[in-house]
Amino acid sequence: MDDDPTQPELDRQTDYWDAAAATKTFTHPLHSPWLDGVSRHAAVLDYGCGYGRTLGSVRQRHGFDNLTGADTSPGMIARARREHPGTRFTVLEAPPAVPVPDGGVDLVLLFAVLTCVPRDEAQRALVGELARVLRPGGLLYVSDLLLQEDERNVERYRRFAGRYGTYGVFETGDGAVCRHHPEDWFPSLLDGFELTATRHITVATMNGHESAGIQILARKV
Repeated sequence: MDDDPTQPELDRQTDYWDAAAATKTFTHPLHSPWLDGVSRHAAVLDYGCGYGRTLGSVRQRHGFDNLTGADTSPGMIARARREHPGTRFTVLEAPPAVPVPDGGVDLVLLFAVLTCVPRDEAQRALVGELARVLRPGGLLYVSDLLLQEDERNVERYRRFAGRYGTYGVFETGDGAVCRHHPEDWFPSLLDGFELTATRHITVATMNGHESAGIQILARKV
């Protein structure tokens, strides 16, 4: 799997997200208490911002005013700019690289992004880039999906494990390759961060299924 030249595209799936930009709805909740104590002028980066739903909430409900959204999908960014004209949005040309200087961000949001990045090494590269742009003591707020225990999900984890080399990676009926994670994957992935808070959530997936998720607040050491 690692030597396949198509793997970088597997971690972007730009064509899929461009096609889905007009129709998908994302639902991961923003836990307001975790934003307490963060200056409303703090530099906030939403990596994998999609159509800007979470940043819209950060601005409108919480009063933050220094916001940047970044995504690999031009279609998603176009929708975000239409729906949230007062916020900066950028298309990532060479992900996971972000056009932000070292230590230039106070808070990174990473909402339902890891589920779209199937490979371990690509997830680690992404977290490494986010650590680069975060200032010392800056916060990383992760929201993502856990391995599910229902028969439908277990069957597809097993069916696609051989193809993708990881239990939990699967293909959706509409053409995406996604990943659900064992809970103990996150401390390993976030090695180098201090995990300060964890909460379990239930969310509707983009295709309308109820799923168990996790949110983690981590501080750059």
